[in-house]
Amino acid sequence: MSLLVVGCGYLGRRVARMYVDRGETVFGTTRSAEGASSLEAIGVRPVVGDVLDPSLVLPSVDRVLYCVGYDRDAGPSKRSVYVDGLRNVLERLPQGVSRLVYISSTSVYGNDDGGWVDEETPAVPITEAGRICLDAEHALTEWAGRSGVSTVVVRCSGLYGPGRIIRRTLIARGEPIPGDPERTLSLIHIDDAARASAAALDAPSPGPLYLASDDRPLPRREYYRVVADCLNAPVPTYVPPVPGSPEAARDVVDRRISNHRIKDELGLALRYPDVTMGVPAALMES
Repeated sequence: MSLLVVGCGYLGRRVARMYVDRGETVFGTTRSAEGASSLEAIGVRPVVGDVLDPSLVLPSVDRVLYCVGYDRDAGPSKRSVYVDGLRNVLERLPQGVSRLVYISSTSVYGNDDGGWVDEETPAVPITEAGRICLDAEHALTEWAGRSGVSTVVVRCSGLYGPGRIIRRTLIARGEPIPGDPERTLSLIHIDDAARASAAALDAPSPGPLYLASDDRPLPRREYYRVVADCLNAPVPTYVPPVPGSPEAARDVVDRRISNHRIKDELGLALRYPDVTMGVPAALMES
């Protein structure tokens, strides 16, 4: 079996290593020679190129994981990378792909009532990031209808893990955090997001959509307290976000992401069921 990871970064690299350890042939895209060297070091065959490059050449593989992140310093807009880049890659995939898993985001949901969200909840994004993710999903659906390839969308909650602890710097400095601390936060540790990706890639007959989140959405206040305790930092304080800022847009959202379907149908077993286990482990590795 063979796998192509398009976007072999924070999440993709972890998934790639899982399949290398299984003895499978794994390719991973990167935009630099330095990235290629780091992929080779973990047994991944590098494919150097940009998702927006019309001359991009991709290897023939059985399965594809698409998990391209956004690099603000690269130049192109997020919409261009997420939507146009995806379309470009899809049109250049060789024949023979049997499964493509696309990593999306729960930002496609604009729910603001603190209630539960699952795969049946209508996706009505209220942020530009959410609208971009949903447009990319639509592009995937259109391609799947033409190609006949089995596609699975995995919408991940906020990713955290080693080197990526939300608001770590502010908390460590004891500076006020913008936002309502009583709003709900749904997260998933990066290692569990990798497991969710693998579960979707491996399942014999998966559904078209799964939500990947940990077991316990929690008030932001509790998350910040856990991080502060681990860092021996002061008790966090809060300020209202600046009107019109990205923080203000995100502050409207209040939802609890359900992971029942991916656990029940794909047998996902979480290593870190909530942040009280995941945050200390992430900080130990940082």
